[in-house]
Amino acid sequence: MKEQKFILQNYKSFEPKHIFECGQCFRWNKEDDESYTGVFRKNVLNVKKQDNRIIFKGICEKNIIGTCTDYFDLDTNYENIKNTLSKIDNYLEESIKYGEGIRILNQELWETIISFIISANNNIPRIKGIIERLSSNYGDKIVFEDKTYYTFPTPEQLGKANIEDLRKLGLGFRDKRVYETTQMVLNQEIDLQELKNEQDTKILKNKLLTLPGVGPKVADCILLFGLKRFEVFPIDVWVRRVMNDLYIKNEDETKVNKKEIEKLAQEKYKNLAGLAQQYLFYWKRETA
Repeated sequence: MKEQKFILQNYKSFEPKHIFECGQCFRWNKEDDESYTGVFRKNVLNVKKQDNRIIFKGICEKNIIGTCTDYFDLDTNYENIKNTLSKIDNYLEESIKYGEGIRILNQELWETIISFIISANNNIPRIKGIIERLSSNYGDKIVFEDKTYYTFPTPEQLGKANIEDLRKLGLGFRDKRVYETTQMVLNQEIDLQELKNEQDTKILKNKLLTLPGVGPKVADCILLFGLKRFEVFPIDVWVRRVMNDLYIKNEDETKVNKKEIEKLAQEKYKNLAGLAQQYLFYWKRETA
């Protein structure tokens, strides 16, 4: 595969830092020149914003323009989405200013499932390290600019690892969960294509909850980041904190009920709750 290049001119709602550091993905890393390099599917890409240009270059399995258009969801008008959300209240309008370049990526479902199982009770540097070790041990090699990268392993590739193998890669208590989820997919106890085709989000969430290591929060992350269900509202420490600070105002935020937050989010943000969550999460974390 040869290196390809694609330049977007005067494109709004695209900020690499916002996209890659809002908690939705784990395989993008910042370079010394402020660009980001990442691996997704069978592609390695470097993304740099320079003045009014967004420069994509890398090794792509298919045409780079189609690859970037799909992965970065370039056909979705985020200006319209932000205008709609900004009208809800001043808090959301303020949060959007901090993360105005966020876009929800079209990530591969299998990778999203395993990545967010690994994310449970974990921090981002450690999550990224585990995923890199999984990929370098079981994925395919791609060389880009004299550096070696590895694709995220397919279920078949990851199926070669037993629990002990996964333990050696530092998965901790998640080793058994990743192993069992991989076996469920390989044994067709859970069908990834069926998940993609399912229209009912509640049914979809219940199916995801049958996977080892997938609780309600991880399921919501998979729904939002792997299946683009914008109506779901994943709740972590940051989201609970920002929702309590802005709306609920309980003196002890740890006592705020997640059901209360979900109800409030659905009432306020409706079918754009997941996007509101991203702006609020990023804002709270960046200004903490």
